[in-house]
Amino acid sequence: MQTLTALLPTEEELSSLSKFERRAFLLVHKMNQGRWKTFWTWCQKAIGALWIDICTYNLMTIYGLENLDKIDPSKPVLLVANHRSFFDMYVVSAMLYKYTKWKKRLYFPVRGRFFYQCRLGLFVNFVMGFWSMYPPFFYEPAKKAFDSYSTKRLLQLCSSGAGHVIGFHPEGTRNKNPDPYTYLPAQPGVGKIIKEARPQVMPIFIAGLRADNLPAQIWGNWSGGPKIRIHFGQLLDLSRFYEMNNSPRTYKTIADYVMSAVAALGENDRAIYAPETLHQSKPFKETAV
Repeated sequence: MQTLTALLPTEEELSSLSKFERRAFLLVHKMNQGRWKTFWTWCQKAIGALWIDICTYNLMTIYGLENLDKIDPSKPVLLVANHRSFFDMYVVSAMLYKYTKWKKRLYFPVRGRFFYQCRLGLFVNFVMGFWSMYPPFFYEPAKKAFDSYSTKRLLQLCSSGAGHVIGFHPEGTRNKNPDPYTYLPAQPGVGKIIKEARPQVMPIFIAGLRADNLPAQIWGNWSGGPKIRIHFGQLLDLSRFYEMNNSPRTYKTIADYVMSAVAALGENDRAIYAPETLHQSKPFKETAV
């Protein structure tokens, strides 16, 4: 598998972080390099993906599996999906491991809040993602320099690297609206990544994951709970956007287009499941994260 020399932050970029944040980042950064990344990737496949499959095999319904065959594993692929729960990309990655055989390296950019600011956050990154919640973005004025580094690092991951799979939510945060077919505005950041790195881009629509009661959903795998649905869309042809100027307006245009592709998959799901989902829709309960 092709490997890259990972871009390192400068001392100035690191200095904007607190002592704990700095140590947390350096640890997770190391876990995403070389043999460490190879080992944790094995754990994701042999432990994480297997555990998710065992807990959901009776609930999972997948659409668009044929589109996974169109991914070129020699190039990075950016998975863009709606964001309804903390477990969206975990389930998607488990299905990738189940239905594709090519070697992968997973990266899930996250907000640094919680995952890089306390021991519990680091623990969750380890046990749930095997350190794949990386790189972090803090979105705080005092940490703008570090966020600039994370953008450059994410561009590096998306521009080259065989088997790189990057999971991204264009909405930027979870949508707590009880209607699964509503979306938050797409943020221009995903447009910037696509415009400058030009990865393969696959839209995904996810529905049915319980944001309020995960144990009940796991029990539903054996007691007859509601279905979890994943729609894998066709790889997007974004070539017409590449001739545009690099600007916030262009980035937003690309982000909106990508999000519209996700929404189109949502309409396919609505046509099948709308009566069921409307009956089940309940307001999300807030969690500590």
